[in-house]
Amino acid sequence: MLKIGVVGAGHLGKIHIRLLLELNDLFEFVGFFDANSQNAEAVANQFQIKSFASISELINEVDCLDIVTPTLSHYTCAIEALRARKHIFIEKPLSETMEEAKKMVMLTTEAEVVVQVGHVERFNPAFQAALPYLKNPMFIETHRLAQFNPRGTDVPVVLDLMIHDLDIILSVVKSRVKSIAASGVAVVSDSHDITNARLEFENGCVANLTASRISLKNMRKSRFFQKDTYISVDFLTKELEVVRINDVQGEPDPFDIILEIGKDNKRKKILIDKPELAEVNAIKEELKSFHHAISNKKHPIVSVEDGYSAMEVAYGILSKLEKSSIHF
Repeated sequence: MLKIGVVGAGHLGKIHIRLLLELNDLFEFVGFFDANSQNAEAVANQFQIKSFASISELINEVDCLDIVTPTLSHYTCAIEALRARKHIFIEKPLSETMEEAKKMVMLTTEAEVVVQVGHVERFNPAFQAALPYLKNPMFIETHRLAQFNPRGTDVPVVLDLMIHDLDIILSVVKSRVKSIAASGVAVVSDSHDITNARLEFENGCVANLTASRISLKNMRKSRFFQKDTYISVDFLTKELEVVRINDVQGEPDPFDIILEIGKDNKRKKILIDKPELAEVNAIKEELKSFHHAISNKKHPIVSVEDGYSAMEVAYGILSKLEKSSIHF
């Protein structure tokens, strides 16, 4: 049984606390620390759990730490835990700056501990179901739109929302990013609220990403195009649609969708697959995978290196935005 504690008891932190208490066959929940004493008291009463007076006291009592604080404090929390050689689950983005993230990667190696980054969409059932179909996508289009919420505006929308899709794309496209183009607008906050980015990879794949936190509706959808296959993943509704084109073998069924393609009118059959997916809690699944990585001394599904790579591309986008942004 792994002893675990949570740092940060805000909106997401309370979700993590509740799920860790449910996972009592995997984790022994020791307690939490929150810098806001009034909030800490309320959360301690709500869940009937121990509130620690400092992060140092909490670190001394646990095997692993779940860091769910605002991005600005990720580095200081993680460094203290890594120096104490504690395993860490840390919400995305990994840190505020690339320099901090690089130090965290180095300390993770030195401490020989598991550090998993909270890119929760990797555990979304729709994406998990899509993985067997994703072979070599050459064009990817993502839209991540959210209604305005002051929570999260401490960082640009690239680090708040788009970074989810960057991590997904980097996990699927096994090639280095060759070039980045981006444009963005700051509308209601001091940082970019809407951003569009285009990534070109060395293998020829192109990814077009749009993220907005001032939309009238929520959307989290990615579309992957590869040879003879179109894959649509709806991360919000947790739905998957796969459209494949196969050669017609023999006489087709009367209900088959048949296309005649090319000068020789070669016949192709369209197959549409929309599998029913099990309802799972993606955050609970990533916490379970964190336990599995520690217990079995395995590389985590979303490693600290993965978190660093997503940040590296995100900051490449931010660099382009500095030259093309519009401020109202």
